[in-house]
Amino acid sequence: MKPFEGKLALVTGASRGIGAAVAETLAGAGAHVILVARSTAKLEEVEERIHLGGGSATIAPLDLTEGESVGKLAAAVSERWGKLDLLILNAAMLGSLTPVEHIDPKEYGRILSINLLANQALIAAFDPLLRGSDKAEVVAVTSSVGREARAFWGAYGSSKAALEALLGAYADETAYTGKLRVTILDPGATRTRMRALAFPGEEPEQVKPPEVVAARLLELLQDGGETGRRVRVD
Repeated sequence: MKPFEGKLALVTGASRGIGAAVAETLAGAGAHVILVARSTAKLEEVEERIHLGGGSATIAPLDLTEGESVGKLAAAVSERWGKLDLLILNAAMLGSLTPVEHIDPKEYGRILSINLLANQALIAAFDPLLRGSDKAEVVAVTSSVGREARAFWGAYGSSKAALEALLGAYADETAYTGKLRVTILDPGATRTRMRALAFPGEEPEQVKPPEVVAARLLELLQDGGETGRRVRVD
């Protein structure tokens, strides 16, 4: 019996990088995974790899910042499955690395929409389905700059700091249920497209692949850690 046999997981930003690796790892552990991202073609590639590996998945192409899209997705999941066991909040936007006084308001608004507001909308929409699970897990992917300020990372870092505060509050609010756990996951330096954009001179082989983060997350989902914890993958 695979550890997540019969479980339903939803992973955002699942078309590549950490999201794709997490989705494939969860599917390999027996979960049926709902793959969420904007690119249908890339989601289909991840879905195909999952199917070739003997797993199961459903793609849900959408822009998380578009109006009622999150609510419609939650309604569709509720109608088909009636619950959600694992919610992995991974989708994020880096934006420009620039001094605070030079941050473009429109770009900053989109960063906050994707990195913060969309995650609150997902929690709001899926909270009833998570509470319908025997044991639900919510994992939000953060960054070290959300806790330790760094020059030129003000826009992205502030969005992650706010995300951590949001998830910490949600963990505190749901702790009484005893069956919904929140984990804030800092993947550390990882070989992703976002990392390449932020550090263009870095050799990709110098940092760990996304599969290492996915494997660590799988371990965390099976341990007895407390809700609201923040874990870094070094």
